[in-house]
Amino acid sequence: MSVTDVEKRPGGAGGAAVLQEAGRRRTFAVISHPDAGKSTLTEALALHAAAINTAGAVHGKAGRRGVTSDWMSMEKDRGISITSAVLKFDYDGHVLNLLDTPGHADFSEDTYRVLEAVDCAIMLLDSAKGLEPQTLKLFDVCRSRHVPVVTFVNKWDRPGREPLELLDEIEQRIGLRPTPVNWPVGIAGDFRGLIERATGEYTAYTRMPGGAEKAKEEHFKDPDKAREREGAVYDAAEEELALLTEIGAEIDMPSFLAGESSPVLFGAALPNFGVRRLLDAMCELAPAPTPRADVAGDERAVDAPFSGLVFKVQANMDPAHRDRVAFVRVCSGRFERGMVLTHAATGRPFATKYAQAMFGQERETVETAFPGDVIGLVNATALRPGDTLYADAPVSYPPIPSFAPEHFAVVRCRDAGKYKQFRRGIDQLDTEGVVQVLSSDLRGDQAPVLAAVGPLRARVRRQVGAVDAGLRDRQADGRGRHRGPQGRSRRRGADQAAGRRAARAVRRQVAAQRDPAGQPQGAARPAAGQHRRVKPPNKATAPAGYPSRATSIWSKSP
Repeated sequence: MSVTDVEKRPGGAGGAAVLQEAGRRRTFAVISHPDAGKSTLTEALALHAAAINTAGAVHGKAGRRGVTSDWMSMEKDRGISITSAVLKFDYDGHVLNLLDTPGHADFSEDTYRVLEAVDCAIMLLDSAKGLEPQTLKLFDVCRSRHVPVVTFVNKWDRPGREPLELLDEIEQRIGLRPTPVNWPVGIAGDFRGLIERATGEYTAYTRMPGGAEKAKEEHFKDPDKAREREGAVYDAAEEELALLTEIGAEIDMPSFLAGESSPVLFGAALPNFGVRRLLDAMCELAPAPTPRADVAGDERAVDAPFSGLVFKVQANMDPAHRDRVAFVRVCSGRFERGMVLTHAATGRPFATKYAQAMFGQERETVETAFPGDVIGLVNATALRPGDTLYADAPVSYPPIPSFAPEHFAVVRCRDAGKYKQFRRGIDQLDTEGVVQVLSSDLRGDQAPVLAAVGPLRARVRRQVGAVDAGLRDRQADGRGRHRGPQGRSRRRGADQAAGRRAARAVRRQVAAQRDPAGQPQGAARPAAGQHRRVKPPNKATAPAGYPSRATSIWSKSP
């Protein structure tokens, strides 16, 4: 028997190396209601792990870059997370795979898929709002998936509620026993620092200008010196800590991993208060990759031959190449670039020559990966969310369920000469899984129906689909050249301005011909309760500069 065969066996030399590397991995996601600070916290975690030099901002001033996880142009314009992003970085001897998720309800399906690929989650709470509707929905998903949750109370530098009130809400509304890791000194809006419950050490924070750099930390191991510095607010915090000790709110790892309790940390992501402690807590508390059950209920060991779950497909991450990336969570074994895997859905071989590690939109070639890592397979056109890849021993993981759509729209190809590009774009949208492509016997494939979970997702798919499917309304200008999106926008603005000028001229002419009663001459007064219907001029007979209105691809079906 060769050395390679020994390494492939569970418990062999290769299996020991896989278990050692898997023990260093921490794969977790950040979940919360919109505007609770997910992207800001993700950026702050990357800053404290030295993965980036300065932290970006979701709504930054001129000259400050955006956050790494929000790389799409629509995300930057709207200030929200539309698609999930993966950030991989090293910290304190661990390899962290951080997945930032969308918070809007219309993108819950993307978040649900991400939760299929993580081992732990950070539940982010706004100090002033506590548990919000979308946070509750995502927590229910974590509970059904048996994903342990670490709670981080954000925005403690702004006015908010009492910490004991927030802990009581967590226990009463979702039945999760909170176990604080640290405790804030000063009420919300007057944040002074944090007391570590295990050691009693006090950390005072000083905000840096703009919040682009790490906050200055000052540590006090002597409680008397901390009390002398902070005064009465420190005494109040110690009294609350004594109450927590009396009720037995101590961290218990078995109940945490079972989803019965949640470690709670306090801080503020924007000024980088308490973020380093959260990063340390994820390394200490978050579980390493564990065996995953297949469709038959049998668990596949971490050191078994390679297997991976496709949980996301993303197109157009590189605008220069218009490629597609399939995100694969390594569930077991060792991945090596170039190895030939088997696609469980079709039984066909699958080459992995173009494998990359992701950091937001940035990526680099990855040679090896271990359980817990997330790799991107470029131009993997055969893969869809929920597919399984394996080597040697066959395995198939449970598929990822889809949400029931609530909004529907018919999409048609305007230019018959571009029908192939149209169909290719529709197939690509269907493969990504963010919208469902439906067809009817009446319309056929000429006018498919796109089904989305929410209206915001539909608007996003309209813009992204226009790029993917080649649906941009490229009209030739007077010199026979095609206008792109920017040129079309400038032309549309000029047409609208000319149309407004023409409308003002018409109104002046009508006003000059009015009779003493105030009605235009030759026009009949409309009856009570009725409105005069004005038909816009035909494009062929319209006055110069009259703005033409194009039909939207998201128009309702007849």
